[in-house]
Amino acid sequence: MELKQLYREIVNEHNLHPVHKGKMENPDLVLRGVNPSCGDDITLQLKIKDGVIVEGLYDGSGCAISQASVDMMVDQIVGKSKEEAIKLAGTFMGMIKGEVTDEESLEALDEAVALQDVAHMPARVKCAVLGWHTMQEMLEHPEKAQG
Repeated sequence: MELKQLYREIVNEHNLHPVHKGKMENPDLVLRGVNPSCGDDITLQLKIKDGVIVEGLYDGSGCAISQASVDMMVDQIVGKSKEEAIKLAGTFMGMIKGEVTDEESLEALDEAVALQDVAHMPARVKCAVLGWHTMQEMLEHPEKAQG
């Protein structure tokens, strides 16, 4: 199977069968992210215990790239400290901008590396980074995201 085809299948799987989509009871942090240019609209909800993200869900709608990206992101950040999650967001956004290309950094993103080609589609960049940007904003500025 060609690598691009595999990546398409990963994105489709996360879009059509998301693992982390739903509403959470009593989240610690909640923040809405909107991409008006594409109609993407998500609400990210996180539970944090002792500085570690122990649960994450999102709700909302949007294009396949935005929905798959946020689902993959939640996969990656559950079990991570806030600092580790923020670092992953920086790596992901760097990959999407074409600034992070080394294998070791990209390996940390696991399946989210499937969105690497979005760097060549400027109109889709905002779609791919919406969830990651929302998560980074809520962790860096928790006062904006009280549950």
